[in-house]
Amino acid sequence: MIGVFDSGLGGLSILKYFLKRLPEHDYIYLGDSARVPYGSKSGKVVFSYTCQAVDFLFAKGCKLVILACNTASAQALRKIQQEYLPGKYPGKNVIGVIRPLVEAVSSDEKIKRVGVIGTRTTIESGAYEEELKKLNLEIKVFGQATPLLVPLVEEGWIGKRETKMILKKYLRPLKEKKIEALILGCTHYHFLIKEIEAVMGKNCKIYNPGEIVALSLMNYLSRHREYEEELGRGEVKFYTTDSMEKFKDSGERFLGRNIDDVEKARL
Repeated sequence: MIGVFDSGLGGLSILKYFLKRLPEHDYIYLGDSARVPYGSKSGKVVFSYTCQAVDFLFAKGCKLVILACNTASAQALRKIQQEYLPGKYPGKNVIGVIRPLVEAVSSDEKIKRVGVIGTRTTIESGAYEEELKKLNLEIKVFGQATPLLVPLVEEGWIGKRETKMILKKYLRPLKEKKIEALILGCTHYHFLIKEIEAVMGKNCKIYNPGEIVALSLMNYLSRHREYEEELGRGEVKFYTTDSMEKFKDSGERFLGRNIDDVEKARL
């Protein structure tokens, strides 16, 4: 069983592609909507919340957990892999979403100017720039914090005039930098991808995080055959730390399929 964790609904944009590419696995999705957004919180708090989520998902029977949250991936993943798992969960693993996106961008040798939008915490961490520089020192990275976008997505303000105006204001500095590619450094932003493409224009490549992370997971599983023993019946269970009704209503729109049951999680 594979666990998928996000601070709220954004990780559904990743789960959607897991279900498309790897439907033979069972999944548990956990959204910590009661404490969203993570992007305004300190690294210490993000690490604590992420550990609680990992504990919850492993207790439910998951063998592998994907942090479908850029803030958690930036602020907690390395410490969890190096310090938390070896002593508490030997034989289990947690992976994130930053590395797959970085590898996809750096594989295109034509791209030299890259923009990254994300929560304030993700941008200030410099995680994307650090990882991109490891693979290509010639790439110039321009980060732009976009803290209002997560609440707008969580509240279902996709396509509204106010959201489009905020996007234009956030993206203007990156357009002025003449970036050639834009990384959506938050899984919530996938739900705004059409609006973002309209603002950035045809000369800027926008990467689809869900597709990229799903392909990366396929590659990961092909190299770790032990997970083949965990193949299930394609079942998905959903947990939220906030309103189950709100999660179900918004989640069905974002996931593009019915959510039969949502349970309350206490972390």
